Amino acid sequence: MGGELEDIYNRLSDEYEASEDAANEIRDRIDSVEDVAEDLFAEWETELDQYSNANLRRDSERQLRDTQRRYERLMSAMRRAEQTIDPVLASLKDNTLYLKHNLNARAIASLKGELSTVNRDVENLIGAMQSAINESNAFIEDMRTGS
Repeated sequence: MGGELEDIYNRLSDEYEASEDAANEIRDRIDSVEDVAEDLFAEWETELDQYSNANLRRDSERQLRDTQRRYERLMSAMRRAEQTIDPVLASLKDNTLYLKHNLNARAIASLKGELSTVNRDVENLIGAMQSAINESNAFIEDMRTGS
């Protein structure tokens, strides 16, 4: 009965749900990176006391501090990227609700342009999140391989 407007609403609603799921997955991955890093740093800090060679201990402690600084910059970038999720999701949800509540011919004309804008914003968001995830994966890999 809703025709084209209902089709657009259904598509946008599906995109909103998928975007919300992706955003939650991104948040979980960032939290997971943070948990792993905190555990690793705590273990490293504790193990410093196990050195008998003072030079090796100082070098390891310096490496720990350097790695923590690099990690803090990385985590800061990831958290900034994470903060962009909610405004994009809110905009997408607003448009979805508007379509849901206004299944009429006039609404379709005003929202077609918004749909492509929101789609572009979501694609940009997902690209930014994926970039942050890739960077964190590379950082973790560097930490694991001792680079």
